[in-house]
Amino acid sequence: MKGYVIAVCLIFLAVAVIPASAANNDKYGYITIEAVDISLEGSKATITMDYTLDEPTRVIVLLLGKQDLKNRLLTVLNYDDAEVKSIDLNRAELVVDDVSYSYGRGVYWFPEHVFNVVVPSLRVTTPQVEREYSSVEGIPNGIGYFDS
Repeated sequence: MKGYVIAVCLIFLAVAVIPASAANNDKYGYITIEAVDISLEGSKATITMDYTLDEPTRVIVLLLGKQDLKNRLLTVLNYDDAEVKSIDLNRAELVVDDVSYSYGRGVYWFPEHVFNVVVPSLRVTTPQVEREYSSVEGIPNGIGYFDS
């Protein structure tokens, strides 16, 4: 009887732990992504990332510098040629040149893109429209737009 109770407790524990581990798809190492905003103008994208850092890591980043944080954020975004304009403990701003294809006469296509984490809140803004996505791993289908 005692073994039966232990087995039932282990099953309940496993059922409780599995959803909790699946719920952390927005986490990359010590970084938890909260929101990503992409603003498109011409072929350039300005990307603002909001995130939180695990508490012990915040102190290490303050003491040792932000290079590892920068590298991890670039990995999360999955844009090889992104340039970091500013970075702090909860927000970063990056710029990616030539992220969209130009078809001439101010017509652009921002292709679909895959991130390396699930982004809880993603907003893509063009001169004409703003699209919002929830809990996505990327930008599906791409977006066409005109330069302002």
